[in-house]
Amino acid sequence: MAITGFNAYHASRLQFDYDFDHFFPEGDPDLAYYNDYRSQFGNDNDYILLGIDAPETVFDPTFLARIDTLSQFLKQQRNIVEVVSPTTLKNPVVESFGAFEIPYLHPYEPEKLPSDSAIIFQTPGLVNSFFSKDGKSVSIALKTSPNLLKLPADTLMQNVHAELKRLNLTETHVAGKSVAESIFVDRMQTELAVFMSLGILLLIVVLWLTFRTWWGVVLPLIVVLFAIIWGLAMMYYFGASIDLMTVLLPTMMFVVGMSDVMHILTRYVTEIDFGTPKMEAIKITLKESGFASLLTSITTSVGFFSLITSPIGPISNFGLYTGTSVLLTFVLAYTLLPAMMILLDKPKMNRPSKDGKSWFDILGSLFRQVVKNRLAILAISAGFIVISVASISKIRIDSTFLEDLSDDDPVKQDFYYFEEKFAGVRPFEMHLKAAPGKTLYDLETLRETEEIETYLSQIYGLNFMASPVTIVKALNRSYNGGGNEYFRLPETEKELKKLTAKLKLFAKKNDLKQLISEDGKSGRLTGKMPDVGSAKAKVMNNELKAFIAKNTDAKILETRLTGTALLMDKNGEDLTTNMMLGMGTDILIVVMIALGLFRSFRMAIITIIPNLVPILMIGAVMGLFSINMKVSTSIIFTIAFGIAIDDTIHFVSKFKLVTLKEPSLFKAIRYTFKHAGKAIIINSSILVCGFFTLLFSSFDGTFYTGLLIGLTLIFGIAAEIFLLPVLLLYFYKPTKQKKNGMVLKEKTPELQRELVN
Repeated sequence: MAITGFNAYHASRLQFDYDFDHFFPEGDPDLAYYNDYRSQFGNDNDYILLGIDAPETVFDPTFLARIDTLSQFLKQQRNIVEVVSPTTLKNPVVESFGAFEIPYLHPYEPEKLPSDSAIIFQTPGLVNSFFSKDGKSVSIALKTSPNLLKLPADTLMQNVHAELKRLNLTETHVAGKSVAESIFVDRMQTELAVFMSLGILLLIVVLWLTFRTWWGVVLPLIVVLFAIIWGLAMMYYFGASIDLMTVLLPTMMFVVGMSDVMHILTRYVTEIDFGTPKMEAIKITLKESGFASLLTSITTSVGFFSLITSPIGPISNFGLYTGTSVLLTFVLAYTLLPAMMILLDKPKMNRPSKDGKSWFDILGSLFRQVVKNRLAILAISAGFIVISVASISKIRIDSTFLEDLSDDDPVKQDFYYFEEKFAGVRPFEMHLKAAPGKTLYDLETLRETEEIETYLSQIYGLNFMASPVTIVKALNRSYNGGGNEYFRLPETEKELKKLTAKLKLFAKKNDLKQLISEDGKSGRLTGKMPDVGSAKAKVMNNELKAFIAKNTDAKILETRLTGTALLMDKNGEDLTTNMMLGMGTDILIVVMIALGLFRSFRMAIITIIPNLVPILMIGAVMGLFSINMKVSTSIIFTIAFGIAIDDTIHFVSKFKLVTLKEPSLFKAIRYTFKHAGKAIIINSSILVCGFFTLLFSSFDGTFYTGLLIGLTLIFGIAAEIFLLPVLLLYFYKPTKQKKNGMVLKEKTPELQRELVN
C-alpha cells in the first residue's frame, strides 16, 4: 500500500502535452533537414491568426480605428515577436536620397479610404492575406516566440480576448499552433477525468450484475486501479507526458486489465459454486487460469509493444507504457488478488432455483444451436470474409490538420474560416539554393524561381507566396514610385544590380531575413493554402517535382520541399507497414502458442481464423463508411487483434486441459464451450462497454478508437461463440496418446458430472 501511495503521488504530477511537432516521424531524414532549415529561417507554424469580421465593410473608419488600437495593444504583449496588421502595412518607396514608407491604410483620415481600398485590391499579396475578397473581414498575423508553451499561450489569449471584448470586436476567429495545442491539452484533462469516472462506474455496474457481492466489485477495482496508478507513475519516472495517445491509457487499463481479473474471479466463483473448499478453489483457479492468463497478457502486451516501432513518438510511447501496464496488471492479478481472496471469508453463492436457468443451461442450449447450424455458420463466415476483403480496398490513407476534431467543432470552424476568407492555414515550404557560383539575386535564378511560383499559383493552389522573387518585385515597385505595374522582375541584369544595391536599406527588415540568407545563396519560398489532405498533397507534390525536374535548370537553381505540412503528411506513408508489422508480430505469437499447446499447424490456423474475421470486418466498416486510415486509426487493428485473441487463448487453453481428460472431441468442445463461454461473454462485454465510453470523446481519433475496437470485440464474441467451436468440430485432429507417454488423468467429479449431461 505504501508503494502504491508513493506511485499515486508521482502519477498525479504527470504533465499534459500536445505538441504537434511530437507527431513528426522520428529519425526521418526530412525531419533532420527541416530542423536545419528552420534554424535558419524560423518555424513555419509559430504564428497566431486573428480573423475579424466588420459590421459592414473593413474600410469603415470606426472599424479600422478599433483594428489599429488592437494592433498597438498586441505589439506590447509578451511572447509576440511581430504584429502584421492591415493598419500597420506600409508600401516602401525607394528614391535616390533614401527610402520611406507609405501606409496602405489611413484609418484616421476617412477621405483617403476610398483610394486606399482601390490600391489594396490592386496590390498583389494583400487580398487573401490581410483582406478578404469580399472586403468584409481582415486578418492580423501574430508571430509568437518559438514553441510557445501552454501557460504563456493561455495568458496571451486571455489578454487578446479581453481586448477584443473591450473594443466590441465580437465576430472574431483564431487559429494557430499554440492556440490549438492549448485547447487540446484542456480537453485531454477533462476527458481523462470523464473516461476514468465512466470506467469506474461501468465496472461497478457490470461487476455487481455479475457477482452480486461487494467483494466481486471491490477486489477487481483495487487490482485495476493499482495497475493504472503504477503505469502512470512509470510514465512520470521516465519523463513522459500525457498526450492525445497516452490519455487513453487509464481507459485501456480499465477494460483490458480487467480481463485477467474476470477470468480468475469467474473460475473461482464456479469452483465455490460446486462446493470446493476456499483454498482448494483458489489453487485450482490459479492453476487452470494462470497459464492462459499469462499467454493472453503476453499477446495483448505484444500488440501494444509492436507500436514501439512507429516513428511517431506519441504512438510509440502509448505502445510502450500501455503494454507494460498490461503486464503489471497480470502480476497484480496473480499476487494481490489471491492474497485478498485468502484473507476474506469464503463467499456465499446463491445457486439458481430448480426452475431457473444457470449460465451452464444457457450456454448448453446455445451450443446445441451452434452444432445444429454449423454449415450455415461456415457459409455466413465465408460470406463475411469475401465481402470484407472487397470492402477493405476502399480504405484510403489520408489525414488532414486538426483531423481529430469533428467538423462542427468551434476550433475547426475557425480553421475553415481562414480557408474560406483568406489564403488558408496549411503552410507550404520550399528550400531554394543557388547553384555554385550563383546567388538567388541573379536574374536567371530569379526567373527560374518565378516559373515555379507561377506553377504554384495557377496549378498547385497556393493563395499566398513570399520568396526572394517577391522581395525583388516589391523592391522594383518601390524603386519606381510604388506603382503596381512595376511589381515584376527587372528585364535586364543592369536594372537588377541597381535594385540589389538598394537592399542594404532593408537589411534589418525581418521580412528579408526570413526569406533569404545574408550571402544570397539560400532562400525560402513560403506560402499558404487550404488543407487538401495528405493523399491529395502527395499527388500534388509529385506533380510539382515532375514540373521542376522538367522546367528548372538544376545548374542554376536547386529546390527541396520541406516544412511541417510535409512531415505531417509523411506520417501516413508508413501506416500500412507499421500496422502489418504489428499484426504479423501478434499472429506469430499466436502461432507459437498454438504450436506449443497442440504441436499442430492445423490448430494454429484454427486459432487465428476467428480473430482475423473480426479484423477483416472492421476493415470493411472503415471502407464502407469512408473512415480514412490515419495516425489515430492505424493503431486500431493491432490493438484490437491483440485484445480479441485473449478469449481465443482462454478457450483453446481450457480445451487443451479437457482433451487430456476426455477422449471424445464433441464432449470436450461442449464442456469447454459451457465453462469458458461465461468468462468470454462477460469479459468481452466489459471490454465492449469500456471502449464505447470513448464515444463521448471530442477527438475523432479517440472516438473511432472506441467505436472500431468495440465493434471488433463484438464481432470477436460472435466468432468465438459460433465459428471457433465449428472449426474445432470439423478440422481439429486430436493426437493419439502413447501408451508409454502421457496417461489420461482421472476425470474430476465436476468434469464427470458435466460430461454426462
